[in-house]
Amino acid sequence: MEKRSQRKKAPMDLFDSDDDTSSVCMDEVQVQKDVMLDQSLDALYEKRSSTREQALTSIIVAFNSDLQHDFVEKNFATLLHQCLHCTKKGSSKETSLASHVIGLLALTVGLGDPAQEILEESVTPLSQALKSGREALKITSILECLAIITFVGGTNAEQTERSMQIIWQMIHPKLGSNVVSTKPSPAVVTSVVASWAFLLTTVDGWTLGPKIWQETVTYLSSLLEKDDRSVRIAAGEALALIFELGTLEKFAAQAKGCANGSVKEASVSQDALINMHGLKSKVTNQARDLSVEAGGKGSAKKDLNAQRNLFRDLVVFLEGGYAPETSTKVGGNSLQTRTWYQMIQFNFLKHFLGDGLIKHMQENEFLHDVFSFTPKKIGATIISSDEKRFFKSPNSALSKARTQFLNEQRMLTMIQESERWALCRDGGK
Repeated sequence: MEKRSQRKKAPMDLFDSDDDTSSVCMDEVQVQKDVMLDQSLDALYEKRSSTREQALTSIIVAFNSDLQHDFVEKNFATLLHQCLHCTKKGSSKETSLASHVIGLLALTVGLGDPAQEILEESVTPLSQALKSGREALKITSILECLAIITFVGGTNAEQTERSMQIIWQMIHPKLGSNVVSTKPSPAVVTSVVASWAFLLTTVDGWTLGPKIWQETVTYLSSLLEKDDRSVRIAAGEALALIFELGTLEKFAAQAKGCANGSVKEASVSQDALINMHGLKSKVTNQARDLSVEAGGKGSAKKDLNAQRNLFRDLVVFLEGGYAPETSTKVGGNSLQTRTWYQMIQFNFLKHFLGDGLIKHMQENEFLHDVFSFTPKKIGATIISSDEKRFFKSPNSALSKARTQFLNEQRMLTMIQESERWALCRDGGK
């Protein structure tokens, strides 16, 4: 692919010398965004990794602050393939940023052929990138990207389960004769469980057999004993989702259906049902202990209240069947969740979008459909903290360009004044 021609920089007449540098009109900001996006896309072809990293950061800010439909329509394929190239050859930071851009690209295009193309084009490169390094930043970013693009672009259970298997293998690898397993960090384990559970919200649990369910619940139960609170919280949410899917009820139906079949089939189903009942009781006891845990266990003390609240809700759910309800202010609206799967979906997207959550929840039709959410129209345009830093800070590109322009104007004025004085002096002789 040939390098795109470099576009002209923002014209100097964009900057009004009479305006205070701390005040930027929205039209000016939008023009600057468009120029920045084009220049950032061009910069992804540069050889220096730091230049590409800076360009990817700029793209993330732009995609968080607005849904860049026009830019995506013109540059969809180019942006996707350049980001995938960055995940192959770049540093851990560059891979992390590029993965995030790919996820934002999928959320921007929403349902349809482009999202399916993102998924199919990205699965193999992202899987290979997962195997090429063990840095937590790189791994967690790729896992979250894979979860997002599958959530948006997956059109059937096979695609979703393929991604779930890739994700799960990061903590349960299929080892060959010459493969040495490395212990994943707590950050990676948390990301694996959260990403896997996020995709599980879209899968019919019936497609997973009793043996897989038992192994999964057993493993997640063991994570509740870990020291890291983020790991315990992720495992607790995943367990809540599994039981919300009605796993026990399905095992009971299987056991009942097998009662009239062979003795062996009936015995296997009954054993699976008994084992799951035992696991549920164990998880309930673990959740009860964690809901009243005193401080001191686990390094992230700020998560202690979150852990207590989560496992208190989990005990109520396991014993009474009542899922927690949440309400989050989004602009002038409240987005409510009433099931574990809705809460897990929202929390994962909130984590991924960060500062871009409000903007996307207000304007992203795909997310409106996911959460059956209709936002109120807000007349005023809000500038995010990232936008303020990029466009209104004295150190921003816009402010620096404005300062340069003002300095040039002052220099021009001084030259003109000097010439005028010279003419006056010569004329007086």
